[in-house]
Amino acid sequence: MSGPEPPIGEDDLHAYVDGQLAPARRATVQRYLQTNLEEARRVAAWTAQRDALRAVFAARAASPLPHDLDLSRLIEQRLRRHRVPWLAAASVVLALAVGGGAGWLLRSVPTPDPAAPAMAILRQQALATYAVYAVDKRHPIEVGADQKDHLSTWLSNRLRRVVTPPDLEALNYHLIGGRLLATERGGAAALFVYEDSQGRRLGLVLRPMSPELRASTSDVRDGTINGCAWIANGMGYAVVAALPDSELDRVADFIQQTS
Repeated sequence: MSGPEPPIGEDDLHAYVDGQLAPARRATVQRYLQTNLEEARRVAAWTAQRDALRAVFAARAASPLPHDLDLSRLIEQRLRRHRVPWLAAASVVLALAVGGGAGWLLRSVPTPDPAAPAMAILRQQALATYAVYAVDKRHPIEVGADQKDHLSTWLSNRLRRVVTPPDLEALNYHLIGGRLLATERGGAAALFVYEDSQGRRLGLVLRPMSPELRASTSDVRDGTINGCAWIANGMGYAVVAALPDSELDRVADFIQQTS
């Protein structure tokens, strides 16, 4: 007979971010995060930091070492230029290669994409928000669609942006309502929840961004949850649902064309 489920600890949360948990334990942690929003925010922040670092250094890691830093070539040149014992020459050139290689790496680190950290945080907040609110059958929203004008005014005031829920009726999604979200730095974001004729929920997260940030559409995915995220005109958008990628691409394209 198996014992009680061990409590979720810090090690579990870090392993969840790193993708090191067994499927059963990962599902347990996901359930825990759905009911512990503060912990979900911490995990989202850690994941965003990880994704931002990967985005910055992925291109450099894949680049080949320049021909000028090939160790065997440097040793051969050094021996030919200075007729000294080969062991001494190799030691000198090895030092040059190590120093030169480090300098090349430092000089060649690409300029980070300023939108990469913002996109990573947006994706994680969208996934966490959908898991906590959009799937809640009884209380997914704070203000219903029957108070749409009030909802838009309230969220616009809190986000300090003009915020209006997109009309997705043409795509067979009707608005249920929306709610205010908190960001990790004490700011405000918004969630609009839609439902289709089959009762499938779709969430749209809007998060204010710096006006200079731009990011094209990228995929959001966690298990069976898919989505699209992008940044435009000082706002981050993320469409998330347990629907196929093609359907979410269709919704994202429609919002971009009509907003």
